[in-house]
Amino acid sequence: MKSHFARRRPSSLALAAATLISLNNAAASLAFAAESHAWPIAATEATPSGAETVQAPATFFTINSVLAKLDHERGRGPNAVRLAALIPPASIATDAPPEAAPPAGVPPIGNEPFGLFTFRAPESMLWRKWRAVEGDIVQERAVLDRCRSDAGSCPSYAAQFLRLVGAVKAKSGRAQLEEVNQGVNAAIRYVSDLVQFRELDRWSAPLASFATAKGDCEDYAIAKYVALRQAGYPEDDMRVLLVRDRNVRQDHAVLAARLDGHWLILDNRWAGLREDDGELNFTPLFAINREGVHLFARPYAKTGPLTGEAEA
Repeated sequence: MKSHFARRRPSSLALAAATLISLNNAAASLAFAAESHAWPIAATEATPSGAETVQAPATFFTINSVLAKLDHERGRGPNAVRLAALIPPASIATDAPPEAAPPAGVPPIGNEPFGLFTFRAPESMLWRKWRAVEGDIVQERAVLDRCRSDAGSCPSYAAQFLRLVGAVKAKSGRAQLEEVNQGVNAAIRYVSDLVQFRELDRWSAPLASFATAKGDCEDYAIAKYVALRQAGYPEDDMRVLLVRDRNVRQDHAVLAARLDGHWLILDNRWAGLREDDGELNFTPLFAINREGVHLFARPYAKTGPLTGEAEA
């Protein structure tokens, strides 16, 4: 039986609309799949013991493979540029062929960390968590303002945070990022949310983390984000990143800061800054800043011919 696409060719507008809908649906599935894990669990602490329910991985064609098939049947070349949502390879199975690697020497074309693109994530638990912590940050800003006008009544943890902001503000360039990375890493001791709050996941604003001197990976990243913002660092040049660290097979959170056109990674596990390159072995999943939660996407360059597919 011949393919449905061979019998009936949709218009360009309809095809574009279908493609966007498919991409958004795929993004929504990824967002909810990512949140079904105990997110985030840092590499420095093992997953709590206990029986786990294991489900068979979902099987589907990636958006790239579908678009490549349509291109082939419409007589288009294989090099059309598109975006496809990044999918964690460990959690989702696919029967599409692997994508060809980009040619050597070709620079990344996205402006986001790791040379990628981002697009707005569907409404989900991540949005609710981020909005809640943004509200807490606004309330803490009032505490900091009172501390600036009346240092005598300032809580010790807020004064400590303001001293860090002052030290960061006194420096510039890479030294500024190193100061905030090392300062927050020294002020907070890593403790998982499960141990500290008996919850799988709680996001804390910086003064809450400084008050207890405890936090997990996203708390470090949020504290660095706010400290840099208080020091006058451009908000458009910062992202809280939720990633998959493939070296340790754990979900993780870090801060990315753009300096002179290059993204640097601030991690609670390292005193130094790291470049956003393949040596990190990160799979970036979400980027968060004042504009909200965004999914990462990569440029689609070339996919090999589809083989072994059953005809519709």
